[in-house]
Amino acid sequence: MKTDKANPKSILVLTNDSTVFLKKGLATAFEMFGGRAEEVKKLVARLDTAKKDGRKMCDAYYGVISTRFGYVHGDHVITSYSGVMSSREDYERVQKEKDYIGQVKQASIYFDMVIVCVPRDMFAMMLEGDTFLRGKVIAVTCPDFEEECKKRNWIYLERRGARLGKENAEKIFELIKGES
Repeated sequence: MKTDKANPKSILVLTNDSTVFLKKGLATAFEMFGGRAEEVKKLVARLDTAKKDGRKMCDAYYGVISTRFGYVHGDHVITSYSGVMSSREDYERVQKEKDYIGQVKQASIYFDMVIVCVPRDMFAMMLEGDTFLRGKVIAVTCPDFEEECKKRNWIYLERRGARLGKENAEKIFELIKGES
């Protein structure tokens, strides 16, 4: 992922919605979700403002898979809602209603790299849907998918619990810094 000075690489950092809403009414998807989404948002902000050798290291974007709207870019305005998906059945229902996998598949082709931090069952559905191009993904997921990630030439990082984790955020930052 070597970049030139005039054209930093673009990176999509993808997660799913949270039960913690920071706003009532309208707000951008980036502003709307708290809880475990905060770690992902901090990584996006850190990547997007980082400089290396006096130049912007990359352009980082936040994307969220929302229960109500499907895939949403972080700068798009949404409204708060109730009933956040939390199980394979929920992910399948919302997929059927919103086709978030198709939305993510389409959106991700415009990025040089995608960092994926979603729950186990949602990640499994993304694998089944062949959502991402090979070789351009950092997957923060459970150990069940380590071998599959390696087969696809993706970078695998172990997700522990529902969070990205400070250690993984640091590894991702260093990986992108090393390649920019």
